[in-house]
Amino acid sequence: MTNRFPPRGRTREDVLAELEARKDEDVDWRGGRIGLYTHFGGDDVLEIAKDASRMYFSENALGPRAFPSLARLENDVIAWTLGLLNGGDDAAGSMTSGGTESILMGVKTARDWARDTHPGVKEPVVVAPYSAHPAFNKAAHYLGVEVKRVPVGDDFRADADRMAEAIDDRTVMLVASAPQFAHGVIDPVSDIAELARDRNLWLHVDACVGGFIAPFARELGRPVPPFDFSVPGVMSMSADLHKYGFTAKGASTLLLSDRAHRAYQVFEFDEWPRGHYASPTIPGSRPGGPIAAAWAVLSYLGRDGYLRIAGEILDAVDRLKAGIAAIDGLEIVGDPPLTILSYTSEDYDILAVAEAMTNRGWFVTPSADPRAIHMGMLTMTHAPVVDRYLSDLARSVEEARSGTVEAVERAVTYGG
Repeated sequence: MTNRFPPRGRTREDVLAELEARKDEDVDWRGGRIGLYTHFGGDDVLEIAKDASRMYFSENALGPRAFPSLARLENDVIAWTLGLLNGGDDAAGSMTSGGTESILMGVKTARDWARDTHPGVKEPVVVAPYSAHPAFNKAAHYLGVEVKRVPVGDDFRADADRMAEAIDDRTVMLVASAPQFAHGVIDPVSDIAELARDRNLWLHVDACVGGFIAPFARELGRPVPPFDFSVPGVMSMSADLHKYGFTAKGASTLLLSDRAHRAYQVFEFDEWPRGHYASPTIPGSRPGGPIAAAWAVLSYLGRDGYLRIAGEILDAVDRLKAGIAAIDGLEIVGDPPLTILSYTSEDYDILAVAEAMTNRGWFVTPSADPRAIHMGMLTMTHAPVVDRYLSDLARSVEEARSGTVEAVERAVTYGG
């Protein structure tokens, strides 16, 4: 690592060649060797996202008067997403940089709403299932809120009865996931929404993973329970465009059931010589590229394109599930209906299987509770390699069973 600024410029060819060389040790995501971090809906989708992003590379969504086209593009994306997730005529939303920011803005909106609706609460509490994304705790850390995590049921879904028991006079917000990332199951949103309605609490549904595939899975006949604004009591949702929307990173949405609540989302400030400042999201400057790419991809694919891609991915997941279940000693964790799955074993150490799969070139991510191999978020890159994965998995299981490969204890991390 150099400790000084580059003393002189280099040629474009030299710079790009070094960048390409530096990727040599990265995981082969195009070859389906990884199940998280990247989301792929086909080369044609990737190219239109790149083209649209380049067209708006320098524009800044902070300035809608200067760049009204960006404001219109964002409004279209939000309107289409609300339509997909059954938002009513009074619903509203904003694009953000990713799921963590969407969740943070959801917590911020709920906190500020509670200052009006629960004025006696000075130290607000969010009640969330144990499986809820860590971004809720990250948001709470930044915003001076406490998160109370509640054990999930035997099926790994949120337990509405336990959540009810955890609610006290400091509670202002409840959380559900559709699906949650650890096990891929969808929480009982209707039951949790009933709690929220009865006690005048804010309910946020984290559909960062499911927002752009669960509606299409349902349309294809998959068993997807109600989870969106069709459920009375859902106040806000997060849905990532750059996951199963297949748009450019970073792009997500924060969605509100009632546009009147947007006043609690926006930060405004007047004590500044430049004048009035207002921002609906954490950043001031917001890159135009992800907004344009989102608009372009949603326009390019349309409902029929997303249905086609969802069908291909879910068919691949079905093949994986069947192949894993057919291997002696392996079992799927829970009953995940979408594109996240994990598997474990009571007969041999699953981390030995993980080590054998790593030796065969797969990027393997273990889960902590239960101890399992997590397959992340499966996309179009995985459909062609299902048979190869299952073949390697069968051989890896035999090695783990026979003791020819040993488990390697590693820190179980996400984002590492």
